[in-house]
Amino acid sequence: MPAQDWAPGAHSYPLLARQERATYPFTAIVGQEEMKLALLLNVIEPRIGGVLIMGHRGTGKSTAVRALADLLPQARRVSGCLYGCDPEISTEWCDGCLSRRNGRRSLPSEWAPVPVVELPLGATEDRVCGTLDIELALARGIKAFEPGLLAKAHRGFLYIDEVNLLEDHLVDLLLDVAASGWNVVEREGISVRHPSRIVLVGSGNPDEGELRPQLLDRFGLYARASTIGDIAARMEIVRRRERFECDPVAFRAEVAAEQERLRRRIQRARRLISGVEMESGLLTRASELCVDLGADGHRGELTILRASKALAAFEGRQRVGAGDVRRVTAMSLRHRLAKNALGDVDPGVRIELAMNRLLPANELETHRNGHWRRTGQL
Repeated sequence: MPAQDWAPGAHSYPLLARQERATYPFTAIVGQEEMKLALLLNVIEPRIGGVLIMGHRGTGKSTAVRALADLLPQARRVSGCLYGCDPEISTEWCDGCLSRRNGRRSLPSEWAPVPVVELPLGATEDRVCGTLDIELALARGIKAFEPGLLAKAHRGFLYIDEVNLLEDHLVDLLLDVAASGWNVVEREGISVRHPSRIVLVGSGNPDEGELRPQLLDRFGLYARASTIGDIAARMEIVRRRERFECDPVAFRAEVAAEQERLRRRIQRARRLISGVEMESGLLTRASELCVDLGADGHRGELTILRASKALAAFEGRQRVGAGDVRRVTAMSLRHRLAKNALGDVDPGVRIELAMNRLLPANELETHRNGHWRRTGQL
């Protein structure tokens, strides 16, 4: 789902969301800045790898993800394709698009909404992967395939609420698809294969169990949604929710201008991101952070790199600064650290202490003659 494949121009957005019922506006969500930022960074740069949002019930996790659909620009897709294949990337076309090509350089295309598909907790494997009509295939030699959620989410977002309660066989299936970008359905020796490049978004309550390490590692960012303690903010949450439920059309009209500003900011960031740079000295610091914290694998610094660039683009800058790295590091590494031997040190605290040592907040965001300079130091 490359950034340049999304429509750069303005589009017509109705007061109601693109779903059948009105969704709560993203810009009306009070607080939860880390969660909202993690979602927006994945819209700007899908290669970050999705986001896992963990927090107690009622903290707006599902509300934020569902509201995201109303902010997404449209993407170009092959006309009439069941899976919404990208007309510019023929190596990722489904069999149907390949057969239609017939020597042509391109296929007819159209603009369509980027999908945000929700995977219900009790979904069956057939509902997720799709189903094959075995009788029709054996009797007439026709591969009659009913696409599942993985097909509908191709080049979009797949949202899994209560992801830590997902059954193991579905976890295995998602791991295969996330690694390969393809979904393969096999029944009685008959096989159907289609592209499924998805951005995984999961949410859950940490009190209800942990995720398998293999699935946890597949999420680029780990964001926390906390119960807000400020009385004024809590009152504002209640007031906004009550106004929305009483008259969703009027409430969405109130924030329509703010929603449109955010849409345009996202579009601008997606155009800018290909030109955003991170100096090698700052990337060195990111790698040192990962080594110092004992982060597993190399996905940590790769996620920091991509998330930092997305943040810089979101703020209209073409160069990543130390402040960008500090803002995304906790989300990038929180779920990649080995547990403390005594289990009494929060990963976020460990990351903050490491950043204070290796990437102080008062460090100048300039790099001269191959050396970083810091303010307040000789």
